[in-house]
Amino acid sequence: MQANDAQTLVLCALADGPLHGYAINTAIEELTGERLGPGSLYGALTRLESKQLIEPLDGQGRQRPVRLTPQGREVLERELRTMARLADAGLRRLGVNPA
Repeated sequence: MQANDAQTLVLCALADGPLHGYAINTAIEELTGERLGPGSLYGALTRLESKQLIEPLDGQGRQRPVRLTPQGREVLERELRTMARLADAGLRRLGVNPA
């Protein structure tokens, strides 16, 4: 899995609302059937925060929830639309009717 893939998965997990690290990984597992390793998850969170695509909220103890910023929502939507176009094109080339 590429770093960008992990970042996109984190953004998708946060699309429903703020979550902390463990809950983000649980949401990713529900989407993909797999969990990110700690380095991938927390590396993606650090990169997304530095790009101002997510922002931390006040948390209790070790749990620090984060949420999408408006810019993060825009980036996620743009990325998902690109992925959808690519998937449709690839399925057509395979002779499969896209859903």
